[in-house]
Amino acid sequence: MVVSVLEEMRIRSLGVIDDAVVELSPGFTAVTGETGAGKTMVVTSLGLLLGGRADAALVRIGARNAVVEGRIAVPEGSPAVVRAEEAGAELDEGTLLVSRTVSAEGRSRAHLGGRSVPVGLLAELADDLVAVHGQSDQQGLLKLSRQRQALDRYAGYAVAVPLGKYAEAYKRLRAVAVELEEITTRARERAQEADLLRFGLEEIAAVEPRAGEDTELAEEAERLGHAEALASAAAVAHAALAGNPEDPEGVDAGTLVAGAQRALEAVRAHDPALAALTDRIGEIGILLRDVAGELAGYADDLDADPLRLAAVEERRAALTALTRKYGEDVAAVLAWAERSAARLTELEGDDERIGELTAERDALRVELGALAEELSQARAEGAERFAAAVTEELASLAMPHARVSFEIRQTEDPDGVEVNGRTVAYGPSGVDEVELLLAPHPGAPPRPIAKGASGGELSRVMLAVEVVFAGTDPVPTYLFDEVDAGVGGKAAVEIGRRLARLAKKAQVVVVTHLPQVAAFADRQLLVEKTNDGSVTRSGVKVLEGEDRVRELSRMLAGQEDSETARAHAEELLAAARADA
Repeated sequence: MVVSVLEEMRIRSLGVIDDAVVELSPGFTAVTGETGAGKTMVVTSLGLLLGGRADAALVRIGARNAVVEGRIAVPEGSPAVVRAEEAGAELDEGTLLVSRTVSAEGRSRAHLGGRSVPVGLLAELADDLVAVHGQSDQQGLLKLSRQRQALDRYAGYAVAVPLGKYAEAYKRLRAVAVELEEITTRARERAQEADLLRFGLEEIAAVEPRAGEDTELAEEAERLGHAEALASAAAVAHAALAGNPEDPEGVDAGTLVAGAQRALEAVRAHDPALAALTDRIGEIGILLRDVAGELAGYADDLDADPLRLAAVEERRAALTALTRKYGEDVAAVLAWAERSAARLTELEGDDERIGELTAERDALRVELGALAEELSQARAEGAERFAAAVTEELASLAMPHARVSFEIRQTEDPDGVEVNGRTVAYGPSGVDEVELLLAPHPGAPPRPIAKGASGGELSRVMLAVEVVFAGTDPVPTYLFDEVDAGVGGKAAVEIGRRLARLAKKAQVVVVTHLPQVAAFADRQLLVEKTNDGSVTRSGVKVLEGEDRVRELSRMLAGQEDSETARAHAEELLAAARADA
């Protein structure tokens, strides 16, 4: 099976590293060096490439920025390649180039396949490419939530399916509970709101406004207020157009236009242009008669009744009282009434809604209890297999009598859900508290690993867990940062052996201070400082032959030229090669 492999990293101006290239083996690479030489910067660099948090303190003093570049061989069609190509990244002959720059001011930039990308995208890819483990991860394993997550990850589909159903029901139950609490705790406020809305709606209903009524009444009030002037003007205009019956000798516009038309009619036959003008004068005469008729009708219809004007003003005052409270005009008042009626219906339906929500909540709690029971059963079955597999691995890590087990328990809670006849507390991940127990030797009672495991034992438990994961849910690359801390002697040899076996399935990079572990590596890298305290390009080198023996001798006895240490180092290398 072709897997992703981190082939090389170039590190510039990061911590004590000035400029160095780290060439990694596709199998097992051990990174060694004196304390403080910068071995951990390898882990830090990879963390940056994988979207880890940037810190300006990482930038080497005097440098403008720190840069980490990585070259990862990725198989075509892998999830990492698909996601990278979606982001516009380009592959270079099956190799994905990743870079991360951190400025001295703390700003960070990421590039993937030659394309600038969000740092979060690198973190997404990390889930498919690398598993990073260090001493901080050992402490994380002490948390019950991490132990439950580890169990769920191992159990896989058997837990994931009921957990997904449970999470969906839990989310709905929380939403129902929040709405129910909001309705019940705010009952007084909602009653007050309903009273105000009801009063407003009754006030509007008493007036019964019509859409556009305020505009119509304003126009009518203006007309009624000037009725006499309007009637007088209409009479004068009518007389000018059609004549005044009381003055038969007077000249009006209609008579003059008619005389003009008669004068032209006698000669129109002699000139088409004059005939056209004659027709237009005829049209003017018709229009004058129409307007005169409408003016006469307007004057007859004009209502100058002061009682009507008083009624209009009274109606306008009633509408103004509404617009002062509920909107700038009658249209806004009617819109307020429509919204308020809907809201009042909602508020008056609270009792019915409370009943509906209560019934739904109770049904969801029953459903959640059944799903939690199914989830707990799946975890219990997975826990037996997981514990047996980790126990078997511990036997290969110089802990032949150690036994690992899981305790899955629930906490009584009167406000919880019913599971197997008990009312227990529940959360977004179920009702179970999962705790990893260790009995390091026969006769010892199983105790939580936080209390029952030494530092070295905890390192081995974590390594055993990761080896088990490698067989069920592998990732292409594993990085261990001094996971062998607190371990020595035979246990250290066994850790080296297990890491070498893990490297047959995936790429393994280990930052270690133990020669017993380093001897099993396919490639050993030495990180060393120059006299000025920096790590330069030549400061990270691949050790082979005599150089590797010297480094293992230093790790064994602190003396590169000790004949005893050299003999022991050669023996370690020979044993590791024989084991391979």
